[in-house]
Amino acid sequence: MKRMVAYCGLVCTDCDSYKATQAGDRKALEALARKTKADFGIDATPEGCMCEGCLPELGRKIDYCSKCEIRACALSKRLENCAYCADYACEKLTSFFAMAKAAKPVLDSVRASL
Repeated sequence: MKRMVAYCGLVCTDCDSYKATQAGDRKALEALARKTKADFGIDATPEGCMCEGCLPELGRKIDYCSKCEIRACALSKRLENCAYCADYACEKLTSFFAMAKAAKPVLDSVRASL
């Protein structure tokens, strides 16, 4: 499977939601919904945890994608991901990196290869 890097630097193809969706694993999606509720206090559903990656415009995405400011910004600029942005790394992205530390090295690596 080809590696898919999200706008923010998370690797979609390594994500449990993506893997469970691709495998059609309902039990794993149910477990992810329970974990989301326990970890973040969000009433998630298995359907809301389904994801085919945030890059495709069509297809299933986790519920948060519709609220993600990073995704919305990158889509508006028609970027492959944020590493391609002239404003890399903006305040939104820097704040995100504080929570998702694995994302920064991914985007830094992409940016270094440009």
